[in-house]
Parts: sequence; C-alpha cells; structure tokens
Amino acid sequence: MSAPLEVDCQHVKARLDAQQPFLFLDCRERDEYETAHIESTTLIPMSELAQRMGELESYRDAPIIVHCHHGGRSMRVTNWLRQQGFSQVSNMAGGIDEWSQTIDPSIPRY
Repeated sequence: MSAPLEVDCQHVKARLDAQQPFLFLDCRERDEYETAHIESTTLIPMSELAQRMGELESYRDAPIIVHCHHGGRSMRVTNWLRQQGFSQVSNMAGGIDEWSQTIDPSIPRY
C-alpha cells in the first residue's frame, strides 16, 4: 500500500510529535534552507537529487515526506521518486510557507 500523494502540515506535525520514523526531505536550494528551515529536515535540493540518489536508497521502502517553499517543486520530486520505485513518498501541501503560518510562526516567511 502506498502513502497518500499529498499530506497537510498538521499531518506532518502529528507524525513528528508522535516520533513516527520518516525522512523529512527539504528539496529547496541551500540558500533557501539557510533563510528558513524546519528542524529535523534533510536538505537534498531538487537540482542535486539525481546525483544524490544513493543517500535515499535506505529509505526506498520507508515513509518520506517532501517539502519545498509552497509545494510545487516538492510535488515534482514526490512524483519523480515514486517513478523511481519509492512508493511511500508524500508531498507536504503548502510547503514551509504554510508550515510557518500554521505550525511554527518563528520560521521566517520569504
């Protein structure tokens, strides 16, 4: 059974609070990550993903939630990873912008 294609920020926060294991993947660029990021995320920019696939191999059958700024890039990454055989990948709708508005207002919006 595959994971839902998209989940909301509250779902991700609940998983973090429950300490459920998953890879929380930030696919934005490094300068965006340095401007604002969610603790516990792993940065692999979309532009580097194909070259860094080896870092994800141990998560092939594990839950992965991808986020970006608003959700567009992370949806592309989610779909691409699913095409590569990662069936447990979901996109976080709204990205870090939604997260900063609904979950953690200390994260700057940009």
